[in-house]
Amino acid sequence: MAEHHDPHPFEHVMDTKVWEFFSNAFGDKKEIALPGFHIPFGSHTYHFQITKFMILEVVAAILILLIYVPMARRVRTGELPKGRWWNAFESLLTFVRNEIAKPNLGEHDADKYVPYLWTLFLFLLFCNLLGMFPFMGSPTASIWVTGALACISFLMIHGAAAVKMGPVHYIQSMWPHIDVPYVGWFFSLMIFIIEFISTGIKSGVLAVRLFANMFAGHMVLAVILLFIVTAARQPNVWLLGGVSVASVLGVVALSLLELFVAFLQAYIFVFLTALFMGMSLHPEH
Repeated sequence: MAEHHDPHPFEHVMDTKVWEFFSNAFGDKKEIALPGFHIPFGSHTYHFQITKFMILEVVAAILILLIYVPMARRVRTGELPKGRWWNAFESLLTFVRNEIAKPNLGEHDADKYVPYLWTLFLFLLFCNLLGMFPFMGSPTASIWVTGALACISFLMIHGAAAVKMGPVHYIQSMWPHIDVPYVGWFFSLMIFIIEFISTGIKSGVLAVRLFANMFAGHMVLAVILLFIVTAARQPNVWLLGGVSVASVLGVVALSLLELFVAFLQAYIFVFLTALFMGMSLHPEH
C-alpha cells in the first residue's frame, strides 16, 4: 500500500531533485527523478545534480532566444514592427532602454550597457512567469538564484566603473576629501569603509527583495489550495464545496496579482541595478 503524507506548502516553492506532477492528495505521486553526474577531479569525485530550477532557467533562456533572435534578424533588415506579438515584446526592450537605462546611466553610457539590462530583465521576467504554469515553478523563488544574479550585478556595477575610470581612479572616487586638520584622513577612511561595505549590501538587498516577493507569493497560493485538501478529508460535502469555490476564486485573484508582481519585481531589480551602475559611473553626481 502506498504511503501517504500531508502535502507541505514548501514543496511547491523549493528546488527539488525530482519533477513532481501530482500531489499525494489526489492520488499516487507522479514524479521524474532528475539525473546526477559524478565528475572525477584529481583524487576527488564531485557529484553534480541537475535540479528542477536548473531546467527551468534553461527553459527561460531558450524561450528568450526563440522569441528575440528571429525578431533581431527582422529588425536588422530595417523592417518595421508588425503585429501584436512583435510590438509587445519589442516594447519591453524600448521600455528598459528609455525608462531605465537612459535616465540612470546617461545618454552616453546607456547604449553601451543596455544589452546587459535587457538580458537581465527578460531572464528575470521569464523565470518569474514560469511559476504561473502548472507543474512549473519560479527559479527566482530560490535565494541561490537571486543571489547569483545579484553577484553578477555587483560585478557589473563596479566593473563598468573600473573599466571607464580605471581601477585606481574608481577607488579614489569613493575616498572623500575632508579638509580637517590631523583627523581628516580618519574621517575619509571611515566614510570609504562605509561606502565600500554599502556596495555589497546593495547587491544583497537586490537578492533578498526578489527572493522574498516571489517566494511569499507562491507560498500564499499553495496554502490557499491546501485548504481544499484539508476540506476533502472531512465528511461534510457542503464544507468541501464552499472551501473549494472560495479557494479557487482566491487563487485566481491572487494569480492576477502575481502576474503583476512578476513584471514589477523584474523591473525593480533591473532599475536598482541601473541606478547603482549610474552612481558608480558618475560619482560626481
